[in-house]
Amino acid sequence: MTGASEPIRDLAHIGHAELLTPTPEESLRFFVDLFGMEIEARDQRSVYLRGWGDYQRYSLKLTESELPGIGHMAIRAQSPAALERRAAAIERTGLGTGWIDGDHGHGSAYRFTDPDGHLMELYYDADRYVPPENLRPALRNVPQRYVGRGAAVKRLDHVNLLARDVAPNRRFAQEQLGFRVYEQIVLDDGREAGAWMSLTIAAHELIYVADHAGANGRLHHLAFFVDTREEVLRAADLMLDADVPIEAAPSKHAIAQGMFLYVYEPGGNRVEVTTGTHFIYDPAYEPVVWTEAERARGQAWGVRTIETFHTYGTPDISGKATGPPIAPTSRVPGSAIG
Repeated sequence: MTGASEPIRDLAHIGHAELLTPTPEESLRFFVDLFGMEIEARDQRSVYLRGWGDYQRYSLKLTESELPGIGHMAIRAQSPAALERRAAAIERTGLGTGWIDGDHGHGSAYRFTDPDGHLMELYYDADRYVPPENLRPALRNVPQRYVGRGAAVKRLDHVNLLARDVAPNRRFAQEQLGFRVYEQIVLDDGREAGAWMSLTIAAHELIYVADHAGANGRLHHLAFFVDTREEVLRAADLMLDADVPIEAAPSKHAIAQGMFLYVYEPGGNRVEVTTGTHFIYDPAYEPVVWTEAERARGQAWGVRTIETFHTYGTPDISGKATGPPIAPTSRVPGSAIG
């Protein structure tokens, strides 16, 4: 790791993300009915949602806002002492914004921004989820009963952030947070166009990709995990029938090797249903660096993604709540859907 003889091991994993939406009721119905998440709690402007595999009380905080985008991303520390160490280190960078008392389901947290301006927080004290009787599973090592509603997402998988300049954000994540870089895209002119990083053996938890508009602090997508490829395919059928805009139909990524389905929730945020990524056990793993020519070939099976995947993020650069940038797939003129 750059500038350190030993890796930083103070942080455990991304615990939750806050998604902003200008259409709170429609977005809530989307995540409950189509993603199959459970409402864990509510307050005046936010609803806390969980997948059936989340060991904590929630992984998605859905908050009413004038514009869509990401409110904050929260990372759980390994211990109270680890939290203090990371907070002190980040404070020295000048990017810290200070401590908060906590939020639903977790204790005090240290807030800061990355170099691009995305708000993040670190916490340790967290409530373990205790299901109500109607969601109590038969097995003691499963946090919640599987209800099979909609896509039935299991947990938050990763957060993909847009950045004006990928390299300083990637270095910050490595040097201050302890993320390991597993894959990168480097363009012919030497610019870093993407970095796939993780605190765990999973191939990615946090991704930075270059913002096509050159803006700061925007979201590319949040991704939620299911167990099998068949569930990704079934999710695509559900989204089609529900008139949801499908941006990229199920296929396989080259980077991280995961299966994907990209859709838009009503507030205009891109979200993904994913499975199948690989695990990296090698402690001396050398990042895979993809060239511009290699990425131009498309996804793993040669599938090309549409332009909006590379150009659209939230909030929109217009400064307005534009909603999804593409029409529902079932209503696209001339689309071959049956």
